[in-house]
Amino acid sequence: MNRQDAWALLCEYTKSEGLRKHALAVEAAMRHFARKRGEDEEKWGIVGLLHDFDYEIHPTLDKHPQEGAKILRERGYPEEVVTAILSHARHLGLPRRTPLEKVLFAVDELTGFITAVALVKPNKSLDEVEARSVRKKMKDKTFARSVSREDIVEGAQDLEVDLDAHITEVIEAMKEAADALGLRGTG
Repeated sequence: MNRQDAWALLCEYTKSEGLRKHALAVEAAMRHFARKRGEDEEKWGIVGLLHDFDYEIHPTLDKHPQEGAKILRERGYPEEVVTAILSHARHLGLPRRTPLEKVLFAVDELTGFITAVALVKPNKSLDEVEARSVRKKMKDKTFARSVSREDIVEGAQDLEVDLDAHITEVIEAMKEAADALGLRGTG
């Protein structure tokens, strides 16, 4: 299991640039938290990279990420990776027990929301995004309406951290991948 193979698997099943960028954002956040917690950065990054790899071919709740999990098992990915990916899907009702599972859930929706906030900033840069502006946009139910605010809040609660501090930390983690995400800015 290595990043190069995980990236190839992602690209095999995910053609959308937006979904690939989401995978990169989640990977950046996962790697950040792995380093902070003294965990296996490669494994955590791969979980972030692959958490939605099957979404384009299985976009419905009855198939995503369950069918993707089958593909991962066929390809020889460790059960810990498969279980973490399954646990990020609220609709499966699986408990999130490990730090890996909890962090994936806590950064998934949040990275997407932070990206949406950055894209409406004048320079389309993560440098312009602060927790305050993210929280303000969270109150606007029409903004990035497909992103679950409930998951964002619950993710921080699962990690037992302040939501604003969590948002700030995820923004900082995403800055490490700003170029790949197209969020370095235009100014």
